Amino acid sequence: MKFCVQPGGSLTGRIRVPGDKSMSHRSVMLGALAEGQTQVSGFLEGEDALATVAAFRAMGVKIEGPDNGKLFIEGVGLNGLAAPEHALDMGNSGTSMRLLAGLLAGQEFTATLTGDESLCKRPMGRVISPLERMGAVIASEPEGRPPLIIHGQGTLQGIHYDLPMASAQVKSCVLLAGMYAKGRTSVTEPAPTRDHTERMLRGFGYNVERRNGVISLEGGGSLKGSTIDIPADVSSAAFFLVGASISPGSDLILEHVGMNPTRIGVLNILGLMGADIQVLNEREVGGEPVADLRVRHAPLKGIEIPEEEVPLAIDEFPALFIAAACAEGRTVLTGAEELRVKESDRIASMAEGLTTLGIQNEVRPDGIVIEGGTLGGGSVSTYHDHRIAMSFAIAGLRASAPIDVLDCDHVTTSFPGFAALASKAGLLLHEAADA
Repeated sequence: MKFCVQPGGSLTGRIRVPGDKSMSHRSVMLGALAEGQTQVSGFLEGEDALATVAAFRAMGVKIEGPDNGKLFIEGVGLNGLAAPEHALDMGNSGTSMRLLAGLLAGQEFTATLTGDESLCKRPMGRVISPLERMGAVIASEPEGRPPLIIHGQGTLQGIHYDLPMASAQVKSCVLLAGMYAKGRTSVTEPAPTRDHTERMLRGFGYNVERRNGVISLEGGGSLKGSTIDIPADVSSAAFFLVGASISPGSDLILEHVGMNPTRIGVLNILGLMGADIQVLNEREVGGEPVADLRVRHAPLKGIEIPEEEVPLAIDEFPALFIAAACAEGRTVLTGAEELRVKESDRIASMAEGLTTLGIQNEVRPDGIVIEGGTLGGGSVSTYHDHRIAMSFAIAGLRASAPIDVLDCDHVTTSFPGFAALASKAGLLLHEAADA
């Protein structure tokens, strides 16, 4: 399936994007390992999060739903999982695989984690290395690629781990394994990353400490069933924040968006570029800050993106690259090596598409330089990457000719209903069979 986008249009009205994907994953994982029932609302019914649900069902956890974003999970306790009969297929979800690797390392059974063609090309060595230091036994393909065969030993040893690069997935993997380890497990991160795992662990009654950039917990605790209301995903909101910023006549309100301080890099970066975004109705829901966001068209300018903002916006850069393409002047991104190992090499994938649309850019090992200009039309590849697809779809708002965005089936991994919601807001988009 492909997106066919006509040039022009503007984004108006009020919309609510789907629930936060990171929190949806974690709500299932911790709810399954808790004692008692966990009720979840706002759950993202995308393929990635549903792969996590399927994995825990395969390990004996009773889960009702999702039904209109609601889940009921009957927790089995920290040591109540059963050995799955088959390999656990994570589809396209790197989050599912990396976090589950940590949990499975502490079990007393063997399990295999696999995924689709794209996921099986992604390196997992960054989680394998600390888990092996804790005593896990993990077999993989060359260069640490999936499938991962995790031979649960039932005993892990707590370690201190200095993250070589800022990664919430690696941090979370080590902390989740730490629940099964003897003694204390701690992680130092070189820059702040999203902290949903730590917040949600505390919400389930598991003590997590943070001091001077070191996050730590003791093994052998327990989780208690909880009630979780998941806010709208700021990563999904990012496409509309950029789209409304670049398209004249836009005035859009995004409702109930998660405003976790470790996730708002996209707002900070767009603000530095001159975007007109108002934060309204700030509140807290289930320990997470939430707000409505009003965004109106504004002329953007190119900037040097502060490196301290990079980990806080790592998933939003494909959309931000479109903002940079429409900005006046040059935008420079550095310190973003992490983008090379996402669902695709997002620096290379976006650079190729921007070039196709007539935007000058220079790829660097840890980033990119984008010269603002006039977006043309053309046919762009997504490399099986949902965020690449949605980013080039919103580019149509400022394009001078039609854009065909190829291979958009993977959009459902994070944003089911994107095409319909974007069309409702004013994007001139229709879906067609990909020849």
